[in-house]
Amino acid sequence: MLQRLYVKNVALIKEADIEFDSGLNVLSGETGAGKSVILDSINFVLGSKADKTMIRYGERDAFVKAEFSVNKNSEAVKLLSDYDIESDGEIIISRKFGVDGKNSIKINGNTVTVSMLKSLTAHLVDVHGQSEHFFLLNENNQLKVIDNLLGNSAEVIKADISSLLSKKKEYKEKISAFGGSEAERERKLDLLNFQIKEIENADIRVGELDELTAYRNKILNVEKILYAVSSAKSILSDDGGVSDGLFSASREIGKISNISDEYDSVCQRIENLNSEISDLSETLSDIADSLTFDGQEARRVEERIELIKSLSKKYGPDEAHIIEFCKKAKEEYESVSDSADLIEKYEKFIDECDENLFDLCCKLTEMRKRFAKAFCIAVENELKTLNIPNAVFNVKFKNYTRDSAKFQTNGSDEISFEFSANKGEPLKPLSKVISGGEMSRFMLAIKTQLKNINGISTYIFDEIDAGISGYTADSVAKKFQKIANTTQIIAVSHLPQICAASDTQFLIYKTEENGKTYSNIEKLGSEQKIGEIVRLMGNVRSESAIHHAEELIDHYKN
Repeated sequence: MLQRLYVKNVALIKEADIEFDSGLNVLSGETGAGKSVILDSINFVLGSKADKTMIRYGERDAFVKAEFSVNKNSEAVKLLSDYDIESDGEIIISRKFGVDGKNSIKINGNTVTVSMLKSLTAHLVDVHGQSEHFFLLNENNQLKVIDNLLGNSAEVIKADISSLLSKKKEYKEKISAFGGSEAERERKLDLLNFQIKEIENADIRVGELDELTAYRNKILNVEKILYAVSSAKSILSDDGGVSDGLFSASREIGKISNISDEYDSVCQRIENLNSEISDLSETLSDIADSLTFDGQEARRVEERIELIKSLSKKYGPDEAHIIEFCKKAKEEYESVSDSADLIEKYEKFIDECDENLFDLCCKLTEMRKRFAKAFCIAVENELKTLNIPNAVFNVKFKNYTRDSAKFQTNGSDEISFEFSANKGEPLKPLSKVISGGEMSRFMLAIKTQLKNINGISTYIFDEIDAGISGYTADSVAKKFQKIANTTQIIAVSHLPQICAASDTQFLIYKTEENGKTYSNIEKLGSEQKIGEIVRLMGNVRSESAIHHAEELIDHYKN
């Protein structure tokens, strides 16, 4: 249960510290007093989307703290254990949101994410407002209500369905890898054959593009190369060049080479240089002789380069990758060519999956129908106590066959809630026939049936008693009391009957101070509660009005 709620700087609330009791807690007050702010604060600390407009004007941040007490073996405590957060049943959640957009969430002092917070609070509190009417009117959500009744038994079947769907997907992917249908496989083989031949006909080798690029560079710069080679050769070997100079130097040093080993060594070195120069000259001559290109050779090199670049765009960044692509294409070609037997095998597996899926979906449908039938009877009985004596409620299941079934993790069911409030009127989809006041009672009847299923310890009702009065209001008040015997209720209400039935009554009111407006919340004593009931009945405070309020309170004590 929610034991305490501390709110600071939320909308018109500067600071509020509320201690709730077990049983039925009712919040009342004039329109605009701030009842919605309390619920917004609860939703905020439970994980709803934060909005800067909720921060009190002039303040830097809003802060809400909620203290819960639950069974130490509850799902909430188990989930905290998964988060490595210790709890003996006491759970303290705090959340701060600033004007800078920064969000801080802590559970028992440990920082958590919004998704972690929502996962936890889903096991703590169930908030029911008029907006939930739209949830129940949506046929996509109605199946979730039925599945809440089934519990783990449905989850086991859904897990098996999910496993089969995964296997079926895997087999389809394997068939797809072979090219899908026979026509698709033929197209796949044609493409692979074209790719293999294109690469094989190119007859490329690793490193060829670099060699061709270098060769083309020579062709493009042949005149420049010839000029440089010829100039260098002339410097080395022409008359008066380096070779002649070295010859003269060798001759002069040779005259003194017999005088000393040192001189003889120098002479040998000069002769070696002369020999190297001669060799260099021959090399330059060979280079010059090799630089003979015609236009046809240049075109051949250019076309070869373009061919390799074209293959690179299709099959890989370089020759090695292109050759590897060809190798894998051959392997895939052989695999697809020999795939007929495997495809037949996988298609058989898929048929078996579909048969098993159909059986599981039928099993889930039968289970849902069985629980839905009992659920409808129970809801009808609840509605009779809520002053809809002729209510008829039915869950309509759309029939499906092996061929028409849509296999999904949730099974193949499509359902709709059908309702009739009056005797003799046919059943119609809930959204077509139910009024606002009937919808409030219908939702309350459903929640009464679900209250012990999901382990929730706190229900919050936001004016779901709107549109009802008189005897019906009395029925709703008694229904609240019934639920509150086992589950804490926090309800916002304008009905005197609901307030009279409360175990704890809170009044929300506004005050003005120094030009500012504040929302305040006060737990009422017995005398104050009587005064609030008189106000809600619209009576002038008189002895008869007070007596009437006291009688109303006594009515719900029995």
